[in-house]
Amino acid sequence: MKYYILKEITEYLQEKAQVIKHISRIDNNLIIIEFNNKNQIYFDMSKGKSYIYKKRGEKASKKDFNAPFDVVLQKRFINSRIENLEIYNDDKIINIKVNSSSSYKKLTTILQLEFTGKHTNAIILDEDRTILEALRHIDEFASSRVVKVGIKLDEVPKQNFVPKIEKLEDVEEYMYKVYEEIENNNLENHRRQKVSQVNKKLKKLQKTLDNLPKKEDLEEESNSLYEKANLILANLHTIKPYQEVLKTYNYEGKEVEIKLDTRYLASTYSNDLFKKAKRAKQKANNIKIEKSNLEEKVDFLKRLINNINSCKTIDEIEFLLPKKQKNQAKTKKSQNYESFFYEGYKIMLGTNERENIYLLENSKASDFWFHLKDAPSSHVIVQNSKKTIPENVIEKAAKICAQFSSDFEGTYAVDYTQRRNVKIQHGANVLYNPYTTISVKV
Repeated sequence: MKYYILKEITEYLQEKAQVIKHISRIDNNLIIIEFNNKNQIYFDMSKGKSYIYKKRGEKASKKDFNAPFDVVLQKRFINSRIENLEIYNDDKIINIKVNSSSSYKKLTTILQLEFTGKHTNAIILDEDRTILEALRHIDEFASSRVVKVGIKLDEVPKQNFVPKIEKLEDVEEYMYKVYEEIENNNLENHRRQKVSQVNKKLKKLQKTLDNLPKKEDLEEESNSLYEKANLILANLHTIKPYQEVLKTYNYEGKEVEIKLDTRYLASTYSNDLFKKAKRAKQKANNIKIEKSNLEEKVDFLKRLINNINSCKTIDEIEFLLPKKQKNQAKTKKSQNYESFFYEGYKIMLGTNERENIYLLENSKASDFWFHLKDAPSSHVIVQNSKKTIPENVIEKAAKICAQFSSDFEGTYAVDYTQRRNVKIQHGANVLYNPYTTISVKV
């Protein structure tokens, strides 16, 4: 962080901040301080990329932090009065000196926020500048400036430079803008990572699809194997032990040569060829279904990429493609549908006819079922044990149905009802009544 920006923010705080109502760490390197009446400012103490910013609305805490640093931070600074707030030692350091009253005595504490590149740190000091706690503890093996509880803090070595001084037109607007830029950068980085992750799956699926054998080739292979097996059977009486090649005539009267496997009896080898011919025929019959399933999976992944690219927040991206939990991979492979979790509800999406049929056949009467109105679409099931589900869950499920059933943006009508009202006609074709229709924009 540039010196002049830190100086401007410090002057802003000198004017606006007299008390610290609340303070806590809400991410590994992120501290939120509420000054006076709900004036919340965020201090990102990440090494090499530290920031101070404000956000419209509250930023949720990722987890509860209860390390010794957090305990001391809250004990010493919550509901404390600011005695002094300044740039320390003309460096990129803010010192916030507070007084807090306990039932025993008045305590003076200093929060030293150091925005010094790779040595960025947040250190809690007593009035004699002895270290009470620190965000990062640094021993003598890592740096000549030791940061350990119980020792007096050495000064940061002074840098020989003349800081560039500029003026911020509006400090508060600048801090809002910093947050927006950070969020936009984080969003784009997150988007790139997730799209890259899906693209890897997509390329693998596409390669499998491209390498699928043709039905005609499999049928030709099957017929050839059947013919060889039958010709061997027909000539068993002429085949001698360890004979390598059978010369005979096929059913069209043409002379052919059939290579024999000398490891087996001719009758055994013939049976093996019959089995291979049967497998090739079965594969030829099923190749159309396999190809269709793969194509539908490819379409799903392409739509997933489009939907990720349309997301406006990281939370929306994480909803569509959350981080895998430990031991999740095996479970995922065994699922016959795609699943999402929202507000404690499991939302299941069928990406092809087979998955749609599975969801219809394995859902409960109390579950809610979603489908595009008067159009082919994925089937969506929301697991539920009550008569109703919340409006926001209905909207989210309807949006998923529309997002993965169409390649175009727009407003879509989605019908929904409880599964008990849906009657299967044939495959994934259904009749349903009563139902409700909701419009969603994607």
